[in-house]
Amino acid sequence: MSSLKIPYITFDPQNESLNTLSERLDTTPAHALKESSWKERFPYHPEVQFHIAYNEAGIFLKYQVSEESTRAKYAQLNEAVYTDSCVEFFISLNNTQYYNFEFNCIGTPLVGYGIPGDRERLSHKQIFNIRTLSSLGDQPFEEKSLATPWTLTIFIPTDAFLYDPDLQLEGLSCTANFYKCGDELAKPHYISWSPIEYHKPNFHLPQFFGKIAFEKRP
Repeated sequence: MSSLKIPYITFDPQNESLNTLSERLDTTPAHALKESSWKERFPYHPEVQFHIAYNEAGIFLKYQVSEESTRAKYAQLNEAVYTDSCVEFFISLNNTQYYNFEFNCIGTPLVGYGIPGDRERLSHKQIFNIRTLSSLGDQPFEEKSLATPWTLTIFIPTDAFLYDPDLQLEGLSCTANFYKCGDELAKPHYISWSPIEYHKPNFHLPQFFGKIAFEKRP
């Protein structure tokens, strides 16, 4: 099982920009998505790494992706962003239910909660404080090749964890996984941080989440 420690960083979402957050995340450890659990059927493996940190305000993520082609068809909340160039973060705080945070390359979110096979999509009213910053802007585009890697910086506030209103991240140990996919790209792919043992692509398998630990504040 994969494991990582999540550092505490200083960042004030009320008074600092996501550009500042992006630069600050660059100073934290980078983690690669190395697992191609279905490489026999889907051999293409883009280069993806992520940074993750936290503080009292919430969880901060930054993905960097280098891939042969990129698409951002969807621009509305809870549309099928996983068919675009998509990065994802799934986290279980109680080893039963889990949250799935999915974002296409322009930052369009799909957010859900529950158990496998019994999940609900969270509404804009429930998750409106989630913020994203993409190096590609926020307008949809058809599949195309890019000259450089793209990045997506994400702020997930603690109040987005709707079913955990008393959430305290400091010192918390729980489980999670990190993904990159693109179901409808010219070269579909399904890669992850923690390996998955299943006969077909499926990220909604919390039994294969890795261990994460939020470090104490310095």
